[in-house]
Amino acid sequence: MIEFSSANIRLWSMLGSAGTFGVAALELPGLNDKVIVLTADLRNFSGLDRYSVTFPEKFLNVGIAEQNMVGVAAGLQNEGFSTFSTTYSTFASARSADSVRVNMGYMGLGLKLVGMGAGFSVGLLGATHMGIDDIGILRSIPNLTIVSPADCTETVKAVLALASFPGPVYLRLGGGVPHAVVYKSDYEFKIGKGIQLRFGSDVTIIAAGAVVAQSLEAAKLLEAEGYSVGLINMHTIKPLDTALLDEVLLSSKLLVTVEEHNVIGGLGSAVSEYLSKSNNDISQLSLGISDCFPHPGDYDFLLDQAGLTAPKIASSIHKHLER
Repeated sequence: MIEFSSANIRLWSMLGSAGTFGVAALELPGLNDKVIVLTADLRNFSGLDRYSVTFPEKFLNVGIAEQNMVGVAAGLQNEGFSTFSTTYSTFASARSADSVRVNMGYMGLGLKLVGMGAGFSVGLLGATHMGIDDIGILRSIPNLTIVSPADCTETVKAVLALASFPGPVYLRLGGGVPHAVVYKSDYEFKIGKGIQLRFGSDVTIIAAGAVVAQSLEAAKLLEAEGYSVGLINMHTIKPLDTALLDEVLLSSKLLVTVEEHNVIGGLGSAVSEYLSKSNNDISQLSLGISDCFPHPGDYDFLLDQAGLTAPKIASSIHKHLER
């Protein structure tokens, strides 16, 4: 069984989310002997080189055929297997949308679709490979759960949890290499339950994915300016933890959503949709990618251009509070 030691957590950070997925995948056959892991020609990028050698009978590379991979996984799932399928996040969502809609949404088969390189993590490959609209594409599909881990520790937690999770899930993996660490020790993780990392009465930041780490640093910067800032890691974007949101609505004056995704259709939209149904008049600030295809560049460059570094997140919140 995987040990959540400081040494392992440092190692996972150096591997990044894709490499960490490969480490966690090695545990899957021990948790579920019906597991089969598929990939669309991304064995090494998905960290599955060791897995494919250790469990060759539980590994299938379908080639560059993402829609077909979802269909093959659906057939295996329908015959009693438990499938995890990996490809770039943009191909998992946009290219495979119809297969996901029919096999995972409509049929409700418990496929686990893993979107690698989400957000800006493969930004050097250009806009065609940036997963900046995947949540928006998939969130409207009924019955589909969407999980976006904050760091590599949470990636391991999510993969292990999905081994026994019955429904269809899109697991969104991104971030830089090394990946910023949010969780430095073991903790309780449950799909559908957000985690309150900090409490604050002026502002509560709600973040998902790799920018949780940036949001944590932004909260500290704002605290140094005299603001009381809370932070929620909303690792499950669908279904949203509305019970936790209700608690925040009673204690904060401003909600700020932070995501490495288009500001349209993602976490910010999910939160605002819920707020529109509430009787609370709390203000919301949505930070993310401003409905554009960013110019290619490395991860840190793209985060900075999108205003998603800790200083720029803090600055945006400060300006909003001082209006």
